[in-house]
Amino acid sequence: MLKKKSFFMLTTLILILSVFISACSGSSNGSNSAPAPGDKKEPTLAETRSFKTVKGDIQIPVKPQRIVTDFYGGELLSVGANVVGVEPTAFQNPFLTDLLKKKGTQEVGDPTNLEKTLELKPDLIVVMKDTNYEALSKIAPTLYIPYGTTTNIYDTVKLFGDITGEKEKAEQFIAAFDKKAAEGRARLKGVIDEKATFGLYELTDKNALWIFGDNAGRGGQAVYNALKLNMPKKTANSKEQTIQLSMEVLPQYDADYMFLTTYDPEKKGDALKQLKSSAVWGNLPAVKNNRVFFNDFDTYYRYDPIAITGQIDMIVDMLVEREKENKDKIK
Repeated sequence: MLKKKSFFMLTTLILILSVFISACSGSSNGSNSAPAPGDKKEPTLAETRSFKTVKGDIQIPVKPQRIVTDFYGGELLSVGANVVGVEPTAFQNPFLTDLLKKKGTQEVGDPTNLEKTLELKPDLIVVMKDTNYEALSKIAPTLYIPYGTTTNIYDTVKLFGDITGEKEKAEQFIAAFDKKAAEGRARLKGVIDEKATFGLYELTDKNALWIFGDNAGRGGQAVYNALKLNMPKKTANSKEQTIQLSMEVLPQYDADYMFLTTYDPEKKGDALKQLKSSAVWGNLPAVKNNRVFFNDFDTYYRYDPIAITGQIDMIVDMLVEREKENKDKIK
């Protein structure tokens, strides 16, 4: 009788313990618990995924929290990434300066300084240059994205939305860009001749003159892709994004509207003065018709998605104001 009673008590105790363990397991908030239907499970810091690059497949965080980059600050900021380190000239980009300061982003040098990068404790590094690639890869997963990997703002934003796990923010940015571009085109309707041509030029302090396509900065994506303005015929027929021009051939590449930036780091102004005094320059239709725009280098050199979006309004404003000015002169 005593043996039967002991066996019954032991069985009961095991049953109670089993129920207790099951209850505890069911109420746990740990990562092993199944989310309720419709719940969105946020990735943990430890979760990684494979990302394909020219250096091979790299394991990166699903949602990187601290990113160091060299020349991709604007691309990463466009999708809301936390950029903790970036190369120095990013702080001269008027479209990014306030954003970088607000985030407390720090300079990491060019080439990227290893000690400074280590100090910032990134969980992802994204570089355009592979100078220190192997050493950087020992600090954190490093993605080498060569210049020219993407050729338009849409593919660029989607790429960096993918890298950062922020595809929804990428879609939001693209929608805002499309809206801004459509508004700009609407403002120019009836102001600019639909057949007019627009050229992007740059003069260096060494008197070298260049013309640019739609994906080499200088406002190209804003002018040609967003506002859908026409390239000069010679540029449109070329596969090159940059062409160096002599003064003799400049008239073959001129446009009804000419945007000129000047690379003159010492601010001497000698090259621009010489260009303006040239008879070839003075005889260009755009010069005679007051349709030449001398644009700030740092503002229009930039080609990140945030800069491109900001350049749309600036270009539209200058065109509308100049046409009004020209009409007022006729009156």
